[in-house]
Amino acid sequence: MPAYFLEHHQIFFALRGSIIPKIYPQLLLVTILSTLITIIQHWLPDSFPYYGIATFTLLGIALSLFLGFRNNASYQRWWEARGLWGRLVYDSRSLTRQVLSFIDEKDEAGQQAQRNIIYLTIAFAHAVRHRLRGTEPWQDIERFVDPIYHDRMRQAKNVPDYIMRLMGKQLGDIRRQGLVSEQVIQNMDERLTSMTIVLAACERILNTPLPFAYMLLVHRTTYLYCIMLPFGLVASLGWATPLICAVIAYTFFGLDALSEELEEPFGLAANQLPLTALSRTIEINLREALGENNIPPDITPIDGYLP
Repeated sequence: MPAYFLEHHQIFFALRGSIIPKIYPQLLLVTILSTLITIIQHWLPDSFPYYGIATFTLLGIALSLFLGFRNNASYQRWWEARGLWGRLVYDSRSLTRQVLSFIDEKDEAGQQAQRNIIYLTIAFAHAVRHRLRGTEPWQDIERFVDPIYHDRMRQAKNVPDYIMRLMGKQLGDIRRQGLVSEQVIQNMDERLTSMTIVLAACERILNTPLPFAYMLLVHRTTYLYCIMLPFGLVASLGWATPLICAVIAYTFFGLDALSEELEEPFGLAANQLPLTALSRTIEINLREALGENNIPPDITPIDGYLP
């Protein structure tokens, strides 16, 4: 019982990974405003008329429905993005298994072909992450790509798509050398197609945000409701007004801020996807399959969450 209580006590007061650091200015504003209104009402009774709880209850229900709809839409985007990255992990491992199982490694050409395709697969995973986050990918991907392609790769507008074309070219070379059968080549090409679909679907999520007008409506309505709330409650709640208003503001502003984070699942916030950890997992798995020893370590949590 004490351990159970301690665990939930820590969760109740946890700030790491919560939305409070992002919304504390709004909470502070509502709390201060509610306190001032309560003091005025205490020293100058009847300064604010009694509006009745029903009015704010109806407004709160309407606002909660809007926030719930937006939260569901944002979470659907987040979950779809997570599913796509899970598919990328699956495709990378499957392609590696096919390469190692069916390409003959007895001669140097087969060994080099295995290494080239698996290294390009690792580079593709890192390149997708950097494209979605708008960061420079070269430190992570150039060591996995043949130096003769570096200049053209740096000039490419879509780096992961360029790497995918290199992978397709490598499959073509394998086919011409007769290292595997036509059926195996077709199966490998299906894996490349699936990885291309992952890239395109992630770009669709990135480039198609929720309608701005809807977001603005919910955002403004949340502010108006939380600022109006203490004026309507102070006559009936008295000194409890700041506490009640702060709790309600935490709920509504928290849902609004959380939806904003989930809407863009590829960022670096605590509630967004750990793309660095996922791409590192792909690198570790594939280099381990190659039998390499200098494998990088797993990504460790930073402040309680994976980057």
